[in-house]
Amino acid sequence: MPKHIGIVACSAEGAALCYRTICDEAPAVMGRHRHPEVSMHTHCLADYMDYIYAGDWRGVANLMLSSANKLKAGGANFLICPDNTIHHAFDLVALKSPLPWLHIVEEVAKVAEQRGFRKLGITGTKYTMEGTVYPQKLAAAGIEYVVPSASERKRIDDIIFDELVNGIFTDESRMYFREVIGRMSNQGCDAVVLGCTEIPLIVDDSSSPLPTLDSTRILARAAIRKALE
Repeated sequence: MPKHIGIVACSAEGAALCYRTICDEAPAVMGRHRHPEVSMHTHCLADYMDYIYAGDWRGVANLMLSSANKLKAGGANFLICPDNTIHHAFDLVALKSPLPWLHIVEEVAKVAEQRGFRKLGITGTKYTMEGTVYPQKLAAAGIEYVVPSASERKRIDDIIFDELVNGIFTDESRMYFREVIGRMSNQGCDAVVLGCTEIPLIVDDSSSPLPTLDSTRILARAAIRKALE
């Protein structure tokens, strides 16, 4: 039997895309209409944001662990979290987790390495673009990175929290991402990480000047493989 996937969700749009990807892509390897068992739990996004705004990553970790324990009780065998930002609390979570996890940034780095990319542009929330999670994981894989400028980071963060997490997708914001990614291409990047799980809902290979590394779908595909081990 395939392993039972537990999704520790944070924002609805990214978690929904991850869930849909698992259910949509698993039949290609499992057979028509077949996918692993999947359970999801999420605390209110506002609860997460209260801790994030306060810089309280232990509080974030406690919410993630609360979801983890509920998913274990529901029968999950391993966990994924389709949210790059709250992976800043991952080390605190891993110490006490009742189940093993796949790490979204590690999975992105693996795919980048497999595809031969050597220098990545990073997009995401300001916490992801300015934090240490991507730099540490990419450095371990020998991959360089570039982040947008301070003004670009603010605009991208605003688009994510004012629009994307609320299911709002505009051509204006899509074009802004295109412009920023184009500038990172001029800085020598050979691919761009869509490092917020909502960004793939507005940017993809057809609208990006660089090949995209879709963190949401990369994580979902890794979960399928893990479930079938």
